[in-house]
Amino acid sequence: MKRFIVGVLITLTAVFVFRSCSEDEKEKSILKENSMLIQEQIANVSKLIVTEGHFAEVYNYKDSKDLFGPLVTAEKKALVVVNADVTVGYDLSKIEFKVEEETKTLIIKSIPEPEIKLNPDFEYYDVTSDFLNQFDADDYNKIKKNVRASLMKKVESSSLKSNAQNRLLSELSKFYILTSSMGWTLEYNGNVVDDNLLELIKG
Repeated sequence: MKRFIVGVLITLTAVFVFRSCSEDEKEKSILKENSMLIQEQIANVSKLIVTEGHFAEVYNYKDSKDLFGPLVTAEKKALVVVNADVTVGYDLSKIEFKVEEETKTLIIKSIPEPEIKLNPDFEYYDVTSDFLNQFDADDYNKIKKNVRASLMKKVESSSLKSNAQNRLLSELSKFYILTSSMGWTLEYNGNVVDDNLLELIKG
């Protein structure tokens, strides 16, 4: 009888240990699958989010050169009309993140700065110059440099960057939805991300 009871106890213990190990292995397997799914989702949204705009600029260029002191000068001038296509976006392939399986946490470590690309088209009108002060490559380079600087100021003061940021947040919110549905936590900048994602990223 004692041998029978001992045998039963040993059998029950073995079954319990086996089930416990099986459950642990199953939990680890699910955790690994979730981790791979999260990383795959991040890879899927690693694309350039772009906001496009159009700007026009009229630029008056003028340069004068003293020939024989301030009494005699040679001048050159041009009227430049510029139409520029501008794109603002984020290269999400540059997002730095970390997946911590132990704590079931997805940590966004850093987000890339917005990329601004200008594609200006220059049209020159009323280009005039004196014989001793002709237009050359330096003049055209100065015009392009000054126009690009002016366009950048317009872009900075426009809504293009904020529109691009809103599209970025729309993509990042997918991480929050995914992690929440799987019982994971999303962190950015040392904070847990929830419905205040927009305020968190802007801060």
